[in-house]
Amino acid sequence: MTGWVLNATQILAIAIFLATYVAIAIGRMPGLRVDRAGAALIGAALMVGCGALSLEDAYRAIDMDTITLLLGMMIVVANLRLSGFFKIVTGWAAGRARHPALLLSVVVITTGVLSAFLVNDAICLVMAPIVVTLTRALERNPVPYLIAVALASNVGSTATITGNPQNMIIGNLSGISYGTFTGQLLPIAALGLLVTILLVLLLNRREFMTRQMLRSVAVPTHYHGWLATKAALASVAMIALFFLGQQVAKVAICAAALLLLTRRIEPRKVYAEIDGPLLLMFAGLFVVVRGLEHAVLTPDLLAQAARLDLGNTAILTAITAILSNLVSNVPAVLVLKPFVEHLQDPQRAWLTVAMASTLAGNFTLLGSVANLIVAERAAKDGITVDFWTYFKIGAPLTIATLAVGVFVLA
Repeated sequence: MTGWVLNATQILAIAIFLATYVAIAIGRMPGLRVDRAGAALIGAALMVGCGALSLEDAYRAIDMDTITLLLGMMIVVANLRLSGFFKIVTGWAAGRARHPALLLSVVVITTGVLSAFLVNDAICLVMAPIVVTLTRALERNPVPYLIAVALASNVGSTATITGNPQNMIIGNLSGISYGTFTGQLLPIAALGLLVTILLVLLLNRREFMTRQMLRSVAVPTHYHGWLATKAALASVAMIALFFLGQQVAKVAICAAALLLLTRRIEPRKVYAEIDGPLLLMFAGLFVVVRGLEHAVLTPDLLAQAARLDLGNTAILTAITAILSNLVSNVPAVLVLKPFVEHLQDPQRAWLTVAMASTLAGNFTLLGSVANLIVAERAAKDGITVDFWTYFKIGAPLTIATLAVGVFVLA
């Protein structure tokens, strides 16, 4: 880009990038039956078609480590879910809660811890129906507990590289080890879960400020004992290898392959748990962002962006949080990539982006896929989790946890 005059390829690259991100932000292409994954794929194809990127460069733009890691985690979580492992854990913990406030704490901590090491979206798919069953059996209002599931899944997933898709991308782009990443962000996640419990309690006094004790109920559990044990052992071994510094993508896909060696579950049931459109969207977005970076983001433009002082933790947190609510967290992380890579302390910047993009998902009901999963699953059972009921808890929680994150990282 010379003298800020754009050529035809640069104009097309910018237009394709903006159109793709608008479609992803609103969930579809206006007037067409094209979802987020389709929009990302079309954008990637157009980047190659307009000459912003060669086909070979497009192939290289796709971070196969991230795709492999996410695929492996999907298969591991599918085995845990199909074996009944999550119902066993949740039923055991909930059976020991004798007061609504204790039940809430169990829900938040269980969801947060599971989301920290496994993909938070998958944990919401599992936890939401269990919480509905449990609260109905106890004759409690399910809404605050369901909102707590969504909030805790986002907060807990902040702690590790495998907690959510955007952290997986950041882990691979930054080269930060699993242990270092967790050591820096685990305190923020732990404090965030505590704040989550307190806010949900304070803003739902009628449900929780009571002397009424809960009777003992059992969550219906249908599980395969050996398969649940094998899946749990494989998951523990996988997480241990993450902390020992082994390549996370390699470990995850090997764990997934081992779990596919079973006579109990038909492979098609596991494959049905794989979110193919999400993997496709990731691949397309990698290409779209690389096309923009290759065609438009020249050294001069990056130097101009340095004036935003993205090295300041508070400023980078605010920009990441706003961008994540505009276009969703994964696209936000990818668009920030070229700017973060050129900062003086890229490791701290990447950790800031991971923290802010994840916690920002709690701001509104539309802020993260995890929130929507909980709302949709509740709706199937005739329970409404509406925008404003969620917002009155999610918005203050987001501001509070982002403040904690800035304090810890700065």
